[in-house]
Amino acid sequence: MDAALLSAFAAGLALGLSLILAIGAQNAFVLRQGLRGDHVLAVVLTCALSDAVLITAGVSGFAALAEAAPWIAPLLRWGGAAFLLVYGAKAALAAWRGGAALRAAEEGTAGLRRAVLTCLALTWLNPHVYLDTLVLLGSIASRFEGRVWAFGSGAVAASFLFFFALGYGARLLRPVFAKPTAWRLLDAGIALVMWSIAAGLVLGG
Repeated sequence: MDAALLSAFAAGLALGLSLILAIGAQNAFVLRQGLRGDHVLAVVLTCALSDAVLITAGVSGFAALAEAAPWIAPLLRWGGAAFLLVYGAKAALAAWRGGAALRAAEEGTAGLRRAVLTCLALTWLNPHVYLDTLVLLGSIASRFEGRVWAFGSGAVAASFLFFFALGYGARLLRPVFAKPTAWRLLDAGIALVMWSIAAGLVLGG
């Protein structure tokens, strides 16, 4: 890879990481799955591959879709807000009840299908992911004339790097989450994240 392509790849990698590092609904879910050791590979692959599809669409110039179909944005906004409110309520209920200390015997009990569907919903029902991938990454990629795909590859690599690190790195925190109190605090934090994002969507943020 020559210097110009490497520079575009590095730019995509850096921007991709900066956009994804913020704690959001998707990241909180991946963290929880990683802590539980619950279908981690399926979850991180679902997140990373979803990002790859969206980033590819963005650098391919499909950002104009929102302008061609203006009803898509409000549909995603209200659908995403409703989903996040419900998921946040479930996390808040788990925090209230407690008793979710990490136990090896409980790993994998959530079900693969349910985990993947939840992950897909948290990804594709979040309007902000379209702003980040289709609009922001897509518009910046256009500046790298002749190196668009190097830039996009960097952004995709950032997604894979982050989600695999988060999902599998979470196991390092397992000693902390062997305590019921830590799980209650995590669930409470997840509920607050979900509700704050939902509030931002409802208020047009």
